[in-house]
This record gives sequence, C-alpha cells and structure tokens, in this order.
Amino acid sequence: MGDSRDLCPHLDSIGEVTKEDLLLKSKGTCQSCGVSGPNLWACLQVACSYVGCGESFADHSTIHAQAKKHNLTVNLTTFRVWCYACEKEVFLEPRLVAQPPGPSPKFSEQDSAPPSHPLKAVPIAVADEGESESEDDDLKPRGLTGMKNLGNSCYMNAALQALSNCPPLTQFFLECGGLVRTDKKPALCKSYQKLVSEVWHRKRPSYVVPTSLSHGIKLVNPMFRGYAQQDTQEFLRCLMDQLHEELKEPVVAAAAALTEARDSDSSDTDEKREGDRSPSEDEFLSCDSSSDRAHQLGAGGRGCRRGHCHGRPEPAAHGHAAAVTAVHQPLPDTSPVHLHEGHAKLASSPPRASPVRMGPSYVLKKAQVPSSGSRRRKEQRYRSVISDIFDGSILSLVQCLTCDRVSTTVETFQDLSLPIPGKEDLAKLHSAIYQNVPAKPGSCGDSSTAQGWLAFIVEYIRRFVVSCTPSWFWGPVVTLEDCLAAFFAADELKGDNMYSCERCKKLRNGVKYCKVLRLPEVLCIHLKRFRHEVMYSLKINSHVSFPLEGLDLRPFLAKECTSQITTYDLLSVICHHGTAGSGHYIAYCQNVINGQWYEFDDQYVTEVHETVVQNAEAYVLFYRKSSEEAVRERQQVVSLAAMREPSLLRFYVSREWLNKFNTFAEPGPITNHTFLCSHGGIPPNKYHYIDDLVVILPQNVWEHLYNRFGGGPAVNHLYVCSICQVEIEALAKRRRIEIDTFIKLNKAFQAEESPSVIYCISMQWFREWEAFVKGKDNEPPGPIDNSRIAQVKGSGHIQLKQGADYGQISEETWVYLNNLYGGGPEIALRQSVAQLQDPDSLHGEQKIEAETRAV
Repeated sequence: MGDSRDLCPHLDSIGEVTKEDLLLKSKGTCQSCGVSGPNLWACLQVACSYVGCGESFADHSTIHAQAKKHNLTVNLTTFRVWCYACEKEVFLEPRLVAQPPGPSPKFSEQDSAPPSHPLKAVPIAVADEGESESEDDDLKPRGLTGMKNLGNSCYMNAALQALSNCPPLTQFFLECGGLVRTDKKPALCKSYQKLVSEVWHRKRPSYVVPTSLSHGIKLVNPMFRGYAQQDTQEFLRCLMDQLHEELKEPVVAAAAALTEARDSDSSDTDEKREGDRSPSEDEFLSCDSSSDRAHQLGAGGRGCRRGHCHGRPEPAAHGHAAAVTAVHQPLPDTSPVHLHEGHAKLASSPPRASPVRMGPSYVLKKAQVPSSGSRRRKEQRYRSVISDIFDGSILSLVQCLTCDRVSTTVETFQDLSLPIPGKEDLAKLHSAIYQNVPAKPGSCGDSSTAQGWLAFIVEYIRRFVVSCTPSWFWGPVVTLEDCLAAFFAADELKGDNMYSCERCKKLRNGVKYCKVLRLPEVLCIHLKRFRHEVMYSLKINSHVSFPLEGLDLRPFLAKECTSQITTYDLLSVICHHGTAGSGHYIAYCQNVINGQWYEFDDQYVTEVHETVVQNAEAYVLFYRKSSEEAVRERQQVVSLAAMREPSLLRFYVSREWLNKFNTFAEPGPITNHTFLCSHGGIPPNKYHYIDDLVVILPQNVWEHLYNRFGGGPAVNHLYVCSICQVEIEALAKRRRIEIDTFIKLNKAFQAEESPSVIYCISMQWFREWEAFVKGKDNEPPGPIDNSRIAQVKGSGHIQLKQGADYGQISEETWVYLNNLYGGGPEIALRQSVAQLQDPDSLHGEQKIEAETRAV
C-alpha cells in the first residue's frame, strides 16, 4: 500500500465501508435486473448503495458508473476494487474499518493470518549494483515466492509456478532479457519476464501479484475474463502460444539447412512404406489419445472449464525488483562485446542473392485458372525459446490392411494429452503389449466412456463402489507408463472408421499407430481427468503413479528418432482437488538450487517431502531430460574458461545458444545464425543491441564446444552487413514507389465517371500486397492469384465468380501490378456489365469492391 503507483486520486469519494456491509450486499441481487451473485459489484460512492451485475450478465454496474460518474466499485465475491476513471485496480484495505466481531461464514480460514511454515516472508527490495554476491547466496533457495489469488485464479498461479520452475525457460528470461523484444500487443513476454524476475529475486517477497500478466492473457483470450475458474491446461496452452508468437523469429536459411540436414535421417521411413508424409512443423498441436487423435490433434479445445477456487485472496504486496541473478551461473568470460565494422570474420557464409524480387516470377495465360496452392509463397519457418524447449514431433502411420501401403505424417506437439485407462482397458492394453498385437478400438480411451443418463447413473455407482473398496481389490495401480502405452497403442480402423486408401481408391480396414520422432527438452504431459458429455461431466479420480526420476520413453520412440537422451526427471506437477464442477489447483515443484520439493498454493509456499508429491493426484506434469552428462560437460567448460591465456583469440557465440548449453541436456549444434544474416554479417536492425545477442568466449572454450556440438559458424569479428543495408534501402524504395504509383493510378481511376473497362483483383492477394508495401510483412506477395474469384465457362471464357471477394481497379493499375508480380487470370468487366453504384446500396462483397477503389 505504500507504492505510489497504486494510489488513486478518487479515493476521497468513498464513504465509510465495512466488511459487514459488503457481506450483506453480497447476499442481494442486481438492483437493475434482479440477478443474484456471484459476480455482483457494489458502488463505493458516498451515499450510494447501488449493487449491479458484472460483465458475465448485463454489466449494469458499469452502466451505473458511467451514467452517475461514480468511479469506484467493489466486487462482492473477491472484494477487489476497480476505478473506472483510472482504469485500474486500487487497494482499499486501510480504509476498511474494524471487522465485525466473530468469524464470518463468507470467509475461509485462509482469510485469517497465514499458517506457519518454514519459509519466511522477505520484503521485495532493489539491490545495489555494487552489491557483492557470496557463494552462500548462490546456495540459498530462490524462486520460493507465492502468487496472490486474484479471484478464482489458482489455475493461473499453479501454471505459472510450474513454468517458473522449468530452468531452461526461467534461465532465458533472467539471462537473455535483451532478447525479450516484441512489437506485438499485449507484450505478454514482457509481463512474464517481470514476473519471473520478481519471483527469482535474491531478496524475494513472500508473494507477488501477477496482475499485469493476468490482464494480458485476458486481452489475448476473452475466455479468461471475469472471475470464473478456468482450466489450467488451457491457460498453459494459451500462454505458451502467445509467448511463441511474440518471441518467434524466422529461421535463417543456413540454420534451416543445418537443421534439415541433421534431421534428414530421422525423417526417412522404410522404403517399403511408400509414405505420403506431409510435415506440419509450423503449428503447435496438443496430441490427444490415439482413439480420437485424428479428430483432436490441433483442436482448439483442450480440457474443460471448472468451478470455483477456494478462499479469498489476501491483500496485495507491492514493489518491484532489480535484475535477478540467473539460476545457473553463466560462463565467467562474458566481457562486453565491441562492434568492429569492416572486419572480416572466420567461416563467413557466401553472399546470397538479394531476396528483393522486382520482376514477375511467372506469367499465366489468360484462360488459365491455376490452383490456389500452386502459387502460395513458401511458408517461412519460425522458432522461439518456447519451441526450442517444448517442441517435439510425432510420426503417425496408417497402414492399409489390403495393399499394405503406409502413409505417414509428422506432427509437432508441445504437450501430450494422455488417457487414463480403466481396469478393463488396462487388461486389454497389457494383453496387446505382451502379445505384440494392435489394441482393440476403444482400449486407449478414457475409463469413463458411458453415454446417457442411465449409463451415467451406472457409472456413478460403480465409481462410488470403487472409491469405497481397497485398491488391492481392483488390481494394479495405473502408472504413467500405462497412460503413455494407451496413447501410443495401435488403433484398428474398421467399420464406421475405415481408412480411405489412396492406392486402393476406396475405404479399407487399416491400422493406425504413432511413435515419437523427436523428444522435447521439457516434456509436458496432460492427463485427461475430465470428461464432458451433453448432460453431465465426470472427473476421473484414479491415482496415476508417476516416477520422480527416470521416466523412460524408449518403448515409444520411432526407429528414426535421433535423441540420445531418452529418460526424464520430474520438474513440477499441477494437481486439481475437487470435482468436475468446482475445485482448487496447486503445484508441486522441485527447486533447482537445493533439490527440495515445495507446495505452491497461491501465496503460500511450503516445503514437502517427495512422498507427498508421489501421492498427488497429478493433472499436468513437466518432465525434463536427465542431464548428468550435461552437468559434467558444463563443469569441463567452466574449467577451460578459467585457464586465461592472453594469447588466445576471442570468439563470439550466440547468447541464446549458450543459455541452452547451460540448461539443456541436448543443446544441439551451435546456432550463431540467430545474430547473423544469411550473408554472414550482423543485420542492420540488430546492430544497436548486439551486446544482448552474443557472448565472448576464449579460443579453447570455443574449440571445445565446436568439436563437441558442431554448428557455427565461427565468428571472431562483428560487422554490419552492407548487403543487407543495401537490400533494406532498396526494399524501402520499392515499397514507396509501388504504393505511390498505386495511389496515383487509383486517383485517376476515381476521376473517371464512366470507365469503359474495370479489372477485378482478388482481395486476398490485395491485402497481402497492402501488408507488404506498408511494412507489416517483410515478404512480398506471390504472383496475383485470381483463381479464387474466377470461374471458367464451357467455351473457355473466364468470368467473375458469383459472390467472390474482389476489388475493382483500372486497366492501368492491373497492367502495373501484373508487370511487377505476374499471375492472373485476367478478369475484365465491361461498363455494360458493371455499372458503378452508391456504396451504401451494395451488398457484402460488392461493398468491398467500391471501397477498394477508394484505397
């Protein structure tokens, strides 16, 4: 409350407020529409007793505030206060008068003083730059910071704590802060970086308030707005996807070629398979159980919304932290990098042709209507720290049982969504494993497969009996390995689910199975505990036994998999306590500094024994590749770096790759292309923050790393690429000329009262061109593609397709654009066919035509 940034100038308009008054109002209804809680808001203006509903209903509280100019309102469920004038949350705890005597039934025990536990609350502070750091400080646990519940936000807090305890990700945001750059709103990566810095600060607070990140995620996905409980796995996917979008960078051609060469062996199947593989490495998919994998890979829905969180959040603590020392100490030689223009560097890549394309790529004949896919631009490959850490790939194969043809597909995943097999499914699964035959359809499904009310009642009774019966009576405990085996079990495709074989040209019985082609550095596993039907929802409370160390994935690997390390150790586990309708999320995480396990329950952090973790009802688990060999490798490099020899050359290495080396079990080849252009120099747009991109290493350390991991190229001088500078200037000139010429021609077109001929152009292509000339897209559009708006008559004549999304341009504009980009086909409308009309009288796509003329 002492932070001036949270002071609101409108606090003087508040009268006397007591918790007893607010509790009484919380039992009422909206004074405008009569709806009851939980999302009610009370006006705090002096002498105003209005209570209105929130955004989940008609939002009468906001309407009242705007009409009456009453700025402050309080949520009667979470008791958080919002100022409409300041457009931010304010804190009123000092203004609340004495609480009513006796315990209130509205509040849980969590509203009283926090329970005692071994962790002390340390006020957040800004460290002096010259503050010394002893070895004892390095051994003190950090990251043991709770997060305030913002109102049913335990799903977010548990997810953030699990991610915070993933060393590769946290190390990136602490050590490579200069790489956290984005011009995309809402800049969630900046909010996450600030949160991680506060959580891992040496002088950490007892808890932090993730308000900024919560606000940002609500802007990204409206589903998380309001105060309803949400699914933690859905939040994780949304957060990680947004972080990737904000931090992604295009893969440089040389780096892409290196990656493809390294993975070429792992992407080839047996010659007998004649596979039709179509990699889709550019999307992040959530892999579901094999029985419905074909329908749910990449589906938007992952998990389900759940009910309310327990307890009301405590008052917020305020403050901010300075830079945080990393979880792992960086290499000792990290002297500042100085930029030397004009100096050559070792092993520089040969200059490549300019990517600027001024002339047409190809010209289409007038009567030719090509397929839209034939002239799409080549998809640009992107990567980010999220994809580096969490991306893996699965090889899916479908075999026709008639002709034995095998079609294959490579799919990228960032988490595996595993079914929890029931007793019957477990028996079938083990039988299939031991007999080495495909499991029957449905054997990989969830243990709750009931349909309808009658089946629901039977299933409910069965689960009640199971819960009251000792576990030994029902057979072996389900293990995480069983869930993995269920996911990767083969499915028979027959009956209504037959396979459409391209060789046989008809539906055939088939077998579908999949294997892991590439293992991620951090493996995220989601257990499908919730099942939602039309009339009811179920939660699978079966205990799933999972290992803290040594999760072996070798049984599930494709033979083409090149990963050397196949075992994983547990980093964190998110648990859900409650039912499918309501509950509470907590996280158990292992501290990377002292190796102890801790329970993160909103703002409370408590040390626990590992047996508590093993008995937890896991919902989402994060595993990290076992890294004993990597630790020894890092120790060897540190010893080499300590051998300071002045005569040695200095080499530049990517700071991001060095972070991988410090935290990954398999960092992969050195990727200096992250700070180099395709010509071997520094791109002009990265010149001003090159110090954030590179680290200087002595020659002996560089040679050791290069001999061990390969990659490169070797760099001992840095210079701004003159070729890129010329290309940037040429690109800017090209954009200016194209847009100026278009505006000039279009103005002349508008001045014509009755043009004799009007040319049609696809609005999809026009938008791509517009994004390019305005600098929103670095890549120019491909050839003009009018195939979507054209149709060919029997005589071969091309005419405009009915209802097509097209724009109208003059003949001169068409000739100009066609000379630059080529493409087609040419579609011309004569004046007798296309009479200009008032734009307001036109329908949908026709209105777009008229507006296009006014661009």
